[in-house]
Amino acid sequence: MKSTFLIAAFAAATAGLLLPATASAESKKPNVLVILADDLGYGETSIQGNPQIPTPHIDSIGKSGVRFTSGYVSGPYCSPTRAGLFTGRYQQRFGHEFNPGPAQTAGQAVGLPVEEKTIGDRFKEAGYTTGWFGKSHLGYEPQFHPLKRGFDEFYGFLGGAHDYLDAKADGKNPILKGTEQVDSVEYTTESFAKEAVSFIDKNKKKPWFVYLPFNAVHGPLQATEKYLARFANIEDQKRRTFAAQLSAMDDAIGTVLEKIRANGQEENTLIFFFADNGGPTRQTTSQNGPLRGFKAQTWEGGIRVAWLAQWKGRIPAGQVDDRPVIQLDILPTALAAAGVEAKPEWKLDGVNLLPYITGEKKEAPHEALYWRFGPQIAIRKGAWKLVKGTNPESQPLERRGAASVEGAELYNLEKDIGETNNLAASEPEKLKELAAAWERWNSELVAPKWIPGNAGKKQGAGGGKKRPAAQTQAQSN
Repeated sequence: MKSTFLIAAFAAATAGLLLPATASAESKKPNVLVILADDLGYGETSIQGNPQIPTPHIDSIGKSGVRFTSGYVSGPYCSPTRAGLFTGRYQQRFGHEFNPGPAQTAGQAVGLPVEEKTIGDRFKEAGYTTGWFGKSHLGYEPQFHPLKRGFDEFYGFLGGAHDYLDAKADGKNPILKGTEQVDSVEYTTESFAKEAVSFIDKNKKKPWFVYLPFNAVHGPLQATEKYLARFANIEDQKRRTFAAQLSAMDDAIGTVLEKIRANGQEENTLIFFFADNGGPTRQTTSQNGPLRGFKAQTWEGGIRVAWLAQWKGRIPAGQVDDRPVIQLDILPTALAAAGVEAKPEWKLDGVNLLPYITGEKKEAPHEALYWRFGPQIAIRKGAWKLVKGTNPESQPLERRGAASVEGAELYNLEKDIGETNNLAASEPEKLKELAAAWERWNSELVAPKWIPGNAGKKQGAGGGKKRPAAQTQAQSN
């Protein structure tokens, strides 16, 4: 498809819709909304099976479109996942393997490399107005600011976490509107949604791209009485506050979805919802359902997340798809919807999911998915997963040492989603196959550009065993 109009017409035809002959390509460009939850466990939303905390608005995205039950992220914690989302590339290819750390210790070169084009850049080039409302965690220095990374508007904070009620709680990581500090905030979850709604409303006559990364449900655990009152039956205060935070985020997402409906744009808006990693159960009670492990681990509980997509009239409603997908796919999928063909020189790892969602392609979108996080590794190929994670009981989580396949474990996820039955000894050929595939991928990577606890010092390049040892870092950074 070499023109925007032909791509839009093809998408409409797959849904049984025909565009008027007089329709302009510009007017038919779909809006794109990417919603990102922070530290939300795989098993927490009601569409994922949690009866304790109703999430009707989040659920509606999956019910009106597709829910990927094997949806993944390329990093087991915050910043690397976001770097992968923004580039459509494994973040280890350009050295963004770890979080930047707090503003007080992060160096000037620590952030999403400026050489990498972002999803904001891509959509600006496609004629879109772009807005970013919420958390960044992709660098503190001016060159990493959202307004320098392809976005027309920004309201949020640059760090990894923030107080929900006090805009001035962290002087090194303030809430910003553009580049100006915000002095007060009601409740960040509501504020981010309010800013997104305002942006969507004032740009309703032109195509827009909105990135809405909530800090919910990341710590600190804070909620207002309005939301706490909904869960008076939960006796554990930590769990009650977490439930209130999730319910508040669901409400906030609902206000954004309602504005899109009110503007008559629901059938011209592609929506994604996912989480940046699994839940840090001990810190916030965020639960990962049947999965082993949690945030900052390459077990399923750290990298497998709720993953939903909706485009009414284009994506058939009510689909449940178990084919593995990853957040790297969001950029090429959204660009394809906008009529932009990914170029080979972009070297994307993500793929356009639209032909898979519409049924044009029946096979899996990826032959394999890969992870490297310090000494932790993983590869999923079909039903099989090779993994070397950390000891779930280790505190803080261990990140020292070079990554290798030595001592990795093998699981069949179709039969053993909880990774309880290690088949490495009984399936030596499958073990060898996955290990070799991971080694090939690892040989293409570079060393981390920084290491936690040593963020200001640039590291040397190199893949595999040439990489420097990773250090320990608090999960909140």
